[in-house]
Amino acid sequence: MKQVDDLNNAEYATDRTVPVQPFWADADGPRPTVLQVLPTLVQGGVERTTVDIAGAVVKAGGRALVVSAGGPMVHEITRARAEHITLPVDSKNPFVIYANIARLVKIIVENDVDIVHVRSRAPAWSAYAAAKRTGVSFVTTFHGTYSLGGRLKRRYNAIMTQGQRVIANSTFIAGHIRKNYGIKASKLKIIHRGVDLERFDAQKVSAQRVIGLADEWRLDDGLHVVMLPGRLTRWKGQTVFIKAIANLVGRGRTDIRCLLVGSDQGRKDYRKELDKLIAENGLNEIVRIVENCNDMPAAYMLTDVVVSASTDPEAFGRVVPEAQALGRPVIATDHGGARETVIPGETGWLVPPGDVEALATAIEHVLNLDENARKELAEKAVQNVRQYFSKAAMCAKTLAVYDDILQLTADPNA
Repeated sequence: MKQVDDLNNAEYATDRTVPVQPFWADADGPRPTVLQVLPTLVQGGVERTTVDIAGAVVKAGGRALVVSAGGPMVHEITRARAEHITLPVDSKNPFVIYANIARLVKIIVENDVDIVHVRSRAPAWSAYAAAKRTGVSFVTTFHGTYSLGGRLKRRYNAIMTQGQRVIANSTFIAGHIRKNYGIKASKLKIIHRGVDLERFDAQKVSAQRVIGLADEWRLDDGLHVVMLPGRLTRWKGQTVFIKAIANLVGRGRTDIRCLLVGSDQGRKDYRKELDKLIAENGLNEIVRIVENCNDMPAAYMLTDVVVSASTDPEAFGRVVPEAQALGRPVIATDHGGARETVIPGETGWLVPPGDVEALATAIEHVLNLDENARKELAEKAVQNVRQYFSKAAMCAKTLAVYDDILQLTADPNA
């Protein structure tokens, strides 16, 4: 685990010990109310983390509220026994942002909120002002790097540094925050995104689920499956992946089927560009785009290689640890969060961003691994995720941040 150990030497390094239950879990007094605010509840990493934390707050005896503009994942909030309130907090219109301040103040006061936790910039401006007016604690989480742009853009981004605690979802993001916004290391807390080990467990993914998905996607027996999951957007590296597959086919490797699994989310022109690139390289029978998948554990299990080809650094990159949790070989680009989740040569491989030749070579190397090598890799990958990147650890560490703030509020001199 050398790479992980090296990360811990950083000034703002994360504490990898998992804390115990927060003090309120066994207390006799009133339980805290935590309000999370994010733009919408569509499928994504920010949304999934919000649901997970809401459930953890409730499980620990607190009350969890979530404010967003709504979306298909609202039902997951209610399933977690948390409460959802719909507000137009996805808007970047200054007048709407200003109007949301009073709306959030009302919610905070009526629900006796103790902590406001924001996960995106536009709603953060409203939530910060509302927290200041009501005197409640304010926490932020950086889920990405955010483009810096000019002075105004940097100021817009900087609202995310105003939390009493600022959570970074990787050491890479913590370094970005320190470099560009100059906040104190003592204010910063690294809490890696967590994988749901109940869901992403190879022993719990039935053969019927995997076979059913293979039939749905028309995958013939005896062929190697290579998959790149992720929404269809240029920086996710789909064009690099397609060119790498064309390179492999040019080497005579035709015993493969390759899947791009993800929605274009309205990026129709980019989708057409990908379709054209596939056709131009004669890959119509080899590369397929799958718009949606409701069973990602089964999707990972039917693959021989899982690829993350992002050309820009991933803040964390959930694809890699999810696949590793299921023991699948992974290849990722050598920057951003992947450097924290992949131990090169032990739990996966890293290749230079945008390097078609290197990606093709890495895929071919993985496809040529024998059974013993794949088994050894799988064991190390699963162990790495279970030890460092579990949902349980993420939730426990986030509750510990809440715990810390509540105790400081109760005793400022503590």
